[in-house]
Amino acid sequence: MPAPRRNVELKATDPDPERSLKVVQGLGADDRGVLHQRDTYFRVPSGRLKLREEEPGGASLVQYDRVDAAEARESRYRLVPISDPLETRLALEASLGTLAVVEKDRHLLLWNGVRIHLDAVVGLGSFIELEGVADDGSNLLGELERVTQLTEALEIAPERILRTSYSDQVLGFDALIDAARNVMERAHAPYSRFHVGAALRAEDGSIHAGANVENAAYPQGQCAEASAIGALVAAGRKRVTEAAVIAGGDAVCVPCGGCRQRLREFMDLDGIVHLCNASGAHEEVTLRSLLPRSFGPEFLPE
Repeated sequence: MPAPRRNVELKATDPDPERSLKVVQGLGADDRGVLHQRDTYFRVPSGRLKLREEEPGGASLVQYDRVDAAEARESRYRLVPISDPLETRLALEASLGTLAVVEKDRHLLLWNGVRIHLDAVVGLGSFIELEGVADDGSNLLGELERVTQLTEALEIAPERILRTSYSDQVLGFDALIDAARNVMERAHAPYSRFHVGAALRAEDGSIHAGANVENAAYPQGQCAEASAIGALVAAGRKRVTEAAVIAGGDAVCVPCGGCRQRLREFMDLDGIVHLCNASGAHEEVTLRSLLPRSFGPEFLPE
């Protein structure tokens, strides 16, 4: 079996697409025009699988594995040309299920072996993606150097870099609740037998989840929200835009007082918290409604 193709990839939000275009044109990038792409992502146990339908151009099935990290990172991928995209999409939808659909207009430019994508993604906004395409046997150092050069020329600040794919971002609160539900099943709750899962969406769209972890010395236990916050911080994120909490009981799960204050540290008061139970009941509330007259970092002296 042939080895997968490889590239060094970085994706970031783009607050000024016109400036980005001028910068890369000033560097001598070869302008290949604008493509319209429709990517259908399918549910798979590992990696990502999508059908890309492109105009102008054709269709291809893309399977890839990439670590979610807020930096330039290696992506391994396989491309399979597809002659009948409609039938292929219907077959994969029937057998695997559709995860998400992403539509975008992509302005493609090429610079020293790096594909520059200036993307306008439906429902998400403007982004820039850099792909340093690697030759067989490359150690990826040259590709990383060229992607880094473009990152510096475009003045892409670290906080703008995305960890995840567009598909992760177009998924609504269902993905957040699913993440909380999945981690709830792995909770360590031998004493209360009350299993809780929490999932937090960071500003870049990435999801970070945690379960409650009990201890025989009861005060040493940890709530699911605290576990999720720890995962979010460990991943280099500092802000929460949306949260979901779920428990195995019949009533929707409401964060305890301590966890409301924990969320207050990282979340705006108008942020949405989804309160869920195991059977699918779901309420949306704001953190403000859960924590009236709250105390936050802004009350501390400078």
